[in-house]
Amino acid sequence: MKSFAELQAIRDRLKTEVNQRESGEGDTRIVVGMATCGIAAGARPVMTAFNREIEVRKLSGVKTVQTGCIGMCRLEPIVDVITPDGKKVTYVKVTPEKVSRIVNEHIVNGNVVDEFLMKE
Repeated sequence: MKSFAELQAIRDRLKTEVNQRESGEGDTRIVVGMATCGIAAGARPVMTAFNREIEVRKLSGVKTVQTGCIGMCRLEPIVDVITPDGKKVTYVKVTPEKVSRIVNEHIVNGNVVDEFLMKE
C-alpha cells in the first residue's frame, strides 16, 4: 500500500464483501460450507467467486453466507441457494468455474442447474 487512496479502495472493497454477507429478510441467500473439509476442497475460492459475480452484476437482495460442516464431506464444496420463499437447492462439488452459471441460470433466471445437483 503506497497511498491513502489505495487504503480507501481496500476499505471499500472489503465493505462491499461484508455487506454481501449480511442477509436480511427477502434476500436470496447463498450458503457456502466452510468447515475444514469444505475449505480443503476449495470452498474459499467458490465463496470469492460468488461475491465477485454478485458485485459485477450489481445484484441486490443476494447475500453470501458461510456455514460449518454440512455433513457430506465427499461432495464438498457444497452450496445451498435459499430463495426468499424458503426453497432450498443444494449444489455439490461446486468450483469457481460453475459459479457464473449458477448465478446466471438460478439466481437471475430462476432455473435450477440440474447437472450440479447431488445425484443419488
